[in-house]
Amino acid sequence: MTTRRYRPAARMAAIEPFHVMDLLARARKLEAAGQDIVHMEIGEPDFPTPDTAIKAAHIALDRGKTTYTPATGLPALREEISAFYSRQYAVDIDPARIVVTPGSSGALLLLMSALVNSGDKVLLADPGYPCNRHFVEQVNGVPVAVPVNGSTRFQLNAALVEAHWDTQTRAVVVASPSNPCGTCVSSDEMTSIHQVVVERGGDMIVDEIYQQLVYDAKPRSILQHTDDVFVVNSFSKYFCMTGWRLGWVVAPEAYVRDLDKLAQNLFLAASTPAQYAALAVLGDEALVGLEQQRDQFRQRRDYLLPALRDLGFDLLVEPEGAFYLYADCSKFTDDSMAFTLDLLRNAGVAITPGIDFGSHRASEHVRFAYTTDIDRLRQGVQRLSRYLDGLG
Repeated sequence: MTTRRYRPAARMAAIEPFHVMDLLARARKLEAAGQDIVHMEIGEPDFPTPDTAIKAAHIALDRGKTTYTPATGLPALREEISAFYSRQYAVDIDPARIVVTPGSSGALLLLMSALVNSGDKVLLADPGYPCNRHFVEQVNGVPVAVPVNGSTRFQLNAALVEAHWDTQTRAVVVASPSNPCGTCVSSDEMTSIHQVVVERGGDMIVDEIYQQLVYDAKPRSILQHTDDVFVVNSFSKYFCMTGWRLGWVVAPEAYVRDLDKLAQNLFLAASTPAQYAALAVLGDEALVGLEQQRDQFRQRRDYLLPALRDLGFDLLVEPEGAFYLYADCSKFTDDSMAFTLDLLRNAGVAITPGIDFGSHRASEHVRFAYTTDIDRLRQGVQRLSRYLDGLG
């Protein structure tokens, strides 16, 4: 019998797994054995999808709305997303510029495929969302991880983009608020970055997935300042629809046909029932409840941030949004992966190692996700306190 040889594509060597998923699997195994685990590892809201969205999906299914939609999405949904921008940000977006995708990951895959040639460089913040660099690798581009720290609020700025841009650079990805740090890029700085990119003939991709989860100021979009950018968003986080796998991209008009062609070939269309659910979740009835949930996230941040500082974690900046705290744990360890595994096993607290988000001081950082209720956060802090006392 002939054994088939294992011959993966060369790009697979650069694709790393989500370490947090291994942690989650270990946590589930411990739970199955009877151990209680406080989950602060997964970036998934603990709130259910709004009832209005679920009812809309049921109605769509009952009416047989299960066939393909256009590759760019239901026209009604594209129009409703456009109306959402008008209500929330006072900007007029032509619905024709909106492409609905299978999650924001689908949007990013489309953009990298449409923009990046083999060997082109894409600038990314380090630490940053790991899949972004993998999307660049997927199209044989070169992800350039730009180290960021507390002095820039863990964000790219115009000076860093200018310093790292060269003749092979095609694009920059900016996330505001960011994962794993929860910090935002100011409107002025975003405009300055855009100016640098335009002057060099490149493209700017702005991840606004957490934009509606900003706590101390009114959410803003770069689309309030320019149309010449690609903006990615999602129904996963603020709208609590992670498993529905639905997102969108707002693109300059000239690129919409290219994105349409790619969508037709890569995934044909996003889920039809999910699109009908999203139509409902954008309505005023659902938004009232979502805004109340945003306030709960803010309360959790305001509890957990000082609590972690009191335990000895160094948090250089206060995040304005998302639901993450990126903490310097170098006082306790220089191996964030080993630290998180030991914490899970011996204290029943699950958090994410910094190595999931890049290489810049990653072994000295961990991410806390406040995606569980505040009583459970308190339990987690108490367990963490006892665990750290034991390290001494």
